Amino acid sequence: MGRKKPLLIIENVEITDIASEGNAIARIDNKVLFVPKAIPGDIVDVQITRKRTSYMEGYIVALKKPSPLRIEPFCEHFGICGGCTWQHLPYSEQLKWKQKQVVDNLQRIAKVNIGKINDILPSENTLFYRNKLEYTFSDNRWLDKEQLTGETFIKEPGLGFHIPSMFDRVLDINYCWHQPDPSNQIRLAIKKYAMDNHLEFFNLRTKEGFLRNIIIRNSNLGEWMVIVVFAKEDIEQIHSLMQHISNNFPELISLMYVINPKQNDTIHDLKVENFKGRNYIIEEIEGLKFKVGPKSFYQTNSRQVINLYKVVRRFASLSGKELVYDLYTGTGTIAHFLSKDANKILGIESVSEAIEDANENSRMNNINNVTFMNGDVKDLLNQNFIDIHGSPDVIITDPPRSGMHGSVIKAILLAQPARIVYISCNPATQARDIFLLSENYSLPEIQPVDMFPHTPHIENVALLCLK
Repeated sequence: MGRKKPLLIIENVEITDIASEGNAIARIDNKVLFVPKAIPGDIVDVQITRKRTSYMEGYIVALKKPSPLRIEPFCEHFGICGGCTWQHLPYSEQLKWKQKQVVDNLQRIAKVNIGKINDILPSENTLFYRNKLEYTFSDNRWLDKEQLTGETFIKEPGLGFHIPSMFDRVLDINYCWHQPDPSNQIRLAIKKYAMDNHLEFFNLRTKEGFLRNIIIRNSNLGEWMVIVVFAKEDIEQIHSLMQHISNNFPELISLMYVINPKQNDTIHDLKVENFKGRNYIIEEIEGLKFKVGPKSFYQTNSRQVINLYKVVRRFASLSGKELVYDLYTGTGTIAHFLSKDANKILGIESVSEAIEDANENSRMNNINNVTFMNGDVKDLLNQNFIDIHGSPDVIITDPPRSGMHGSVIKAILLAQPARIVYISCNPATQARDIFLLSENYSLPEIQPVDMFPHTPHIENVALLCLK
């Protein structure tokens, strides 16, 4: 066998920019070099891992001169955990680069004039802002180089987050800054009980074991939910653990468990057993109450979602007479939030459980002018649908990261609403869709909103008006 060609190391690379998804950029010999974990102003040595005609990829092997922007990360797990990857960048700089990402995508991909670019709305909380975390059990946790000293390799159990791009590697988390207490105490108490009682942690390769996942949810009203996912049914062991959680955390409003013997971690098609309390917690926005169940989708940053929805309301500019289509409505939170300002709202959502939650939220809030329909937006929204339900004055659309299907865009162009309010967590696909709509629509205003501090992710709200 021939020897492998040694990987190229480029020395003294100056980082000058940040690309989408948070990777830093340098330019070497007319090629773009993508370098994770770097920030503008760093001087680094980079080991090249991929070399193509127009770009290269690599990772830092030496930080020669740190950027003057660099700050000390607050989390002990920084650099290994894939969560808060921008901790070493001041929050004001994070906002700057997020805004640039939105504008660059709209100018480069959508190729439209933006009437007004509002300054990004910062998150009120930059720590402990998440209302949902999911942890994974592993019987063979990730060990870094310092932990691998010695000649004998010992498997150790862990409970935490997946290492980026490694499905079978879990980083054991000591303290997470994403979710307020008692989130950390709950996770650590469950892990200690499991180890003290020799419960099997899941093996992510063989799919064998007993303890699989924990989901912890909380609301802005201070209500807490815990769901423990087991790989197999052992009622005695399950009830013992659940009772231990109940005894140690009596403040829990909802305590449930799921038995998941499948190859994947999704629980949407599985029965959730209620061990204690309600099977939901309550979120509140401007006096509206929303039930959040174990399978419900709800925006992860509870405080910032209020500001996001206020932007949507301002852009929609409703007078009380309009028919509104709310596409990808989820559990109907935006539809309910706008309901008092519209004549009628039709919400479309493909997930049947979300529609059930949406209808329950309508009943709980005594809202009678919102109707929800179950089905894929690309299948339901067409000329026949518009003929039956009426042509919308305003369309609200909040699609997944992949953006809107081509048939949805065609249907919107057929419907010709006076205004479209487009909410997106992916500026690139949003820009692509706006380009497709730009023949008939202008872009008078955008409002970036930071929902995820210390990450490169950004939400953007765009107002499109019929020409």
